[in-house]
Amino acid sequence: MTLVQPDTVVPARPDFHIFHNGEKAPLPFSHAEYDRRLADLRAIMAGQDLDAVLLTSMHGVAYYSGFLYCAFGRPYACVVTRDRSVTVSAGIDGGQPWRRSAHENVVYTDWRRNNYWRAVGNIVGDARRIGIEGDHLTLAQSAGLGAFIGAETVDIAPAFMHRRMVKSAEEIALIREGARIADIGGAAVRDAIRVGTREIDVAMAGRDAMEAEIARAHPDSELRDTWVWFQSGPNTDGAHNPVTTRRLEAGDILSLNTFPMISGYYTALERTLFLGEPDAASLRVWEANVGAHELGLSLIRDGATCSGICAEINDFLASRDLLRYRSFGYGHSFGILSHYYGREAGLELREDIDTVLTPGMVVSMEPILTLPEGAPGAGGYREHDIVVIGGDGPENITGFPYGPGHAIVTA
Repeated sequence: MTLVQPDTVVPARPDFHIFHNGEKAPLPFSHAEYDRRLADLRAIMAGQDLDAVLLTSMHGVAYYSGFLYCAFGRPYACVVTRDRSVTVSAGIDGGQPWRRSAHENVVYTDWRRNNYWRAVGNIVGDARRIGIEGDHLTLAQSAGLGAFIGAETVDIAPAFMHRRMVKSAEEIALIREGARIADIGGAAVRDAIRVGTREIDVAMAGRDAMEAEIARAHPDSELRDTWVWFQSGPNTDGAHNPVTTRRLEAGDILSLNTFPMISGYYTALERTLFLGEPDAASLRVWEANVGAHELGLSLIRDGATCSGICAEINDFLASRDLLRYRSFGYGHSFGILSHYYGREAGLELREDIDTVLTPGMVVSMEPILTLPEGAPGAGGYREHDIVVIGGDGPENITGFPYGPGHAIVTA
């Protein structure tokens, strides 16, 4: 490729360059899968008369290239034109972005400010209209795009999101693996629960078990980002509460949450447990939440709507005077996402989303009830299974048991 000529300010130092170091690494999907995704993206480009697309989010770049970047305050991209797909990475990453990219890679240097935009500009050339991820491109980066490229921009994030909501066979196979490994983590967490043990110690047992299994079953993947949220007592009131050093006490309500990450693909297992027999009020709430969970699982099918599923579970909880304690919608999609990137907001089981479920979608069922301290049955209750909507009907790919018959740990 043609490099920008050095200027008088930084002589003999390139603004960007190609750095092929080592051999291409095995990617999570076949080249045919990445080519299929690019063909799909180029159909969006053709429909909106776009000359190029600038993908800047972690999930956007990884979905089309296989490269999952670590930003650390620096910008990254996957630039797709009508005949090229090029990841743009910072020099600090060396050749790893090229090794992990399905197609081309260009490295920008920090010899002078805005070399990132010079690299992007070299790829897009004289593009008139460029697709962007409007939910990710910051005001500062938008200014850089305008100053260095000047093309008209079109937000393709909604169209991109809707394409991601339907998974390929290869994606579903990887999600199945994640669900299997989440169950392994769940078993390790359950086995580590003891009175007096700290939350962090229980969490580490689950994380270590999952990372060991990912390393065994997926030795070519990058081992990163797998985690566990294990919460106890009052810490169960939020689904995303961090792990603490609180020591477990007899009678505690517990929340088991395991999250294996394989090549950027998130899966989850979440379960309510008790350390010893729950009191009558807690048992009532727990059984109601299990009932909501099982009702929700029965409603997930081809042709159902997200809002319709939500309405039926709402009625179930309202009839038990528990709807006011619901803290979250009843589920969401799965795929390339994480707790710090990615989200397919159009496929969440909420009142304001009318998306129709179709084969190829993968969604969770995860009702959550949170009762405040001082209320009978105080604590956070949640169960979580993953359902693949297939041509032959829905399939629950989570195997870990739940409910009072399986999740009371002897104190």
